[in-house]
Amino acid sequence: MAEHGAKLESAVEDLVTGEDWIRAIRFAANFRSRSFGNTLLIYVQHHQAYLEGRVPEPMPTFVAGYKQWRKLGRSVDRGQSGYAILAPVTRRFATTDPTDPRSWRRLDRGEKARPGEVVRSKLVGLKPAYVWDLSQTSGRPIPEQPAPQLLRGQAPEGLWDGLAAQVEAAGFTLSRVPNAAAIRGVHGVTNVQNKTVKIRADVDDAAAVKTLAHELAHVVLHAKPDGMINVMHRGIAEVEAESVAMMIGASYGMDTSDYSVPYVSTWSNTVADAEPLQVVRATGERVRRTALAILDQLPEPPVGDGLPPGLDSPAPSTTARNGETPASRVQRPTGVPEPDGLQPRVPPAAR
Repeated sequence: MAEHGAKLESAVEDLVTGEDWIRAIRFAANFRSRSFGNTLLIYVQHHQAYLEGRVPEPMPTFVAGYKQWRKLGRSVDRGQSGYAILAPVTRRFATTDPTDPRSWRRLDRGEKARPGEVVRSKLVGLKPAYVWDLSQTSGRPIPEQPAPQLLRGQAPEGLWDGLAAQVEAAGFTLSRVPNAAAIRGVHGVTNVQNKTVKIRADVDDAAAVKTLAHELAHVVLHAKPDGMINVMHRGIAEVEAESVAMMIGASYGMDTSDYSVPYVSTWSNTVADAEPLQVVRATGERVRRTALAILDQLPEPPVGDGLPPGLDSPAPSTTARNGETPASRVQRPTGVPEPDGLQPRVPPAAR
């Protein structure tokens, strides 16, 4: 576990520039069935296997566990080492009062709860688990997935409507404005207090969808029901929204080459009382989980999630796959500047 943890920390440390982060998010979009930390572990170990001549391509295609490959009629080739990831260890706990954290008691294996008790599974630790890339296995062919074909400027059918429906379901009013001048020179703007989202109309469909995904991420991540804004830091809020939009676009085969993210070393060092590596890992997992929640309400993405076709993708859970505290539960400090395009936390008249 210490060795795998050090390997993960090294992978996080390698995310130095904005381009490094973008590549990591693009990769995570193709392997979104895994936690952000585990996608980094898969990436670095597969790359090392490529350098050693054990796999034919520098990028993995589909990864799965030993028994999962067997279920698909394939077996791991002799001499192929698996890629270590961090899997959660859970145990069952019971209580008659779920609101009292001290009342939970751990159930032994096979033990049943008493009458009137509520039972929940909780994370108690981590353990190494291993996955193998398709190229490390042999056997029955897996079904081929058709690659999405989008013309320049074209957006996937139904994506705008699906994103717009989620904006409106959150209680926000969505509208199009004639040009960037109508919204202070930006592509889109979210006003949390007035519950409005505005997107410029003088752009192609792909650009409009990307902007809408960005603003929806702000709505999901940063808008509180009382009209206040929930952000960790101005720069990180924009990184989160842009990364969610990029992950959604990549899941539909859209061109993500024009996305821009500031240097990781800039925004990860600006959160008080937090180590930069922790900020990077929490941000990556928060982005992944938010993108999954949005994708779950959209038409089926044509780009796979890293699991071989024929295996069911596990539903997102409240516990991160690598045992980290889910990014949605990371304590976010207040009293920091707000993201560009969002209104101030307190109206000027109330300051």
